[in-house]
Amino acid sequence: MRKLRGARGEFNAALVAGRQRAYIRPLMSIQADRWITHMARTHGMIEPFESSQVRDGVISYGVSSYGYDMRVAREFRIFTNVLNSIVDPKNFDPHSFVEFEGDVCIVPPNSFALARSVEYFRIPRDVVTITVGKSTYARCGIITNVTPFEPEWEGYVTLEISNTTPLPAKIYANEGIAQVLFFKGDEPPQVSYKDKKGKYQGQQGVTLPKI
Repeated sequence: MRKLRGARGEFNAALVAGRQRAYIRPLMSIQADRWITHMARTHGMIEPFESSQVRDGVISYGVSSYGYDMRVAREFRIFTNVLNSIVDPKNFDPHSFVEFEGDVCIVPPNSFALARSVEYFRIPRDVVTITVGKSTYARCGIITNVTPFEPEWEGYVTLEISNTTPLPAKIYANEGIAQVLFFKGDEPPQVSYKDKKGKYQGQQGVTLPKI
């Protein structure tokens, strides 16, 4: 009798475990260099695309083991407080920026600049990204902030580059600025960024806040 109960208990435990496994979905996974290269070459996910790390004499850019180091273009908008205006995300004054184009941008102390990526991105429907700054800049107190690229978003990336130091800081155009990490979900979302007609879809140049 004890053996029968023990066997029945083991059977029930195995049945419950099987049901639990049926409801467990795979975790979202980070994508490696092979996948990034394939998607760039066959689906235009990144244009222009550099298939290896370029690092000789420059801040590195191109594909890495689990990400892509994008470059910053020559277009910048440098923040200025000469108008003593209030920074309002809902009603941003474009006159708060000075436009600059060149190979080296000087960001004032404790200030920031907006820029755009050299690369144009087309994100697949089942992918979302996270972007982190380059260590070369981070170790100098220069922080790059980029929000996630949502599923089916496309465009040039608007970069927010903060100089947290009390000294002017140099930003080098056409060199690496931040690393993009690609995470693939186990299934596509019901509504993508393209589906909801996101306000930053297809953005071209340095894009200011929109409501």
